[in-house]
Amino acid sequence: MTSILSNRPALKKEIDKIAEVAGYLWQNGWAERNGGNITVNITDLVDDEICNTPAISEPIAIGEKLPHLKGAYFFCKGTGKRMRDLARWPMENGSVIRILDDCEHYVIIADNPVLPTSELPSHLLVHDRQVATGSGYKATLHTHPIELVAMSHNRQFLGKDVLTKLLWSMIPETKAFCPLGLGIVPYELPGSVKLAQATLKELEDYDVVMWEKHGVFAKGKDIMDAFDQVDVLSKSAKIYIDSRAMGFEPEGMSDAQMKEMTEAFHLPR
Repeated sequence: MTSILSNRPALKKEIDKIAEVAGYLWQNGWAERNGGNITVNITDLVDDEICNTPAISEPIAIGEKLPHLKGAYFFCKGTGKRMRDLARWPMENGSVIRILDDCEHYVIIADNPVLPTSELPSHLLVHDRQVATGSGYKATLHTHPIELVAMSHNRQFLGKDVLTKLLWSMIPETKAFCPLGLGIVPYELPGSVKLAQATLKELEDYDVVMWEKHGVFAKGKDIMDAFDQVDVLSKSAKIYIDSRAMGFEPEGMSDAQMKEMTEAFHLPR
């Protein structure tokens, strides 16, 4: 069977980027077994031939009505699939789906009938909001960064912007490259409607959201952008934890230094 990526260099480049990030997640220890999910809006990369490609699955209910995703196309990591395998064989461990005109169902169109992640409704809710607001965000990422998850087990870090300010202060690049900081969602059952709704609310103000005792959910202009923001936050968490392991509380950047950074880099806050 010919792959949907054949003779489509722009689409292949995007899928290759997804595979590259999947490899980074595995190498960092953030994607144990089948942990983590990636969903990317590839509608802009779809041509007429793809639009006319017949489905290779029956219509599947999303469980939500998503009015801004009518006819949209997504690449999705498959349910039960491992990131380390997605990195090597993306089209065998993920699939391309098309949202149907009723905005409540989707079909798989390529390359194989790999059922998308069970968290697809949560991801698509976020994508629907991005299209509605014209944000330009195309990618969503869920992963389990070790140090960030560890810090979420400390109740004192879970107040609004407490962890954001701490992580920003560990190294200047964190505020420069994750300027909105880190939102916090108190523990909810993984895959639940409550978790999806709380995440959507936090993403109004943040690009990366911490799920207490679970992992993070990030949105980005592309999958590399989403990964980079999680990566810099994770580096700051590691600096903090390593400092504590050496027996001292890290001083962190002062308020004056943080203000200087904000002004110099024209950051939003």
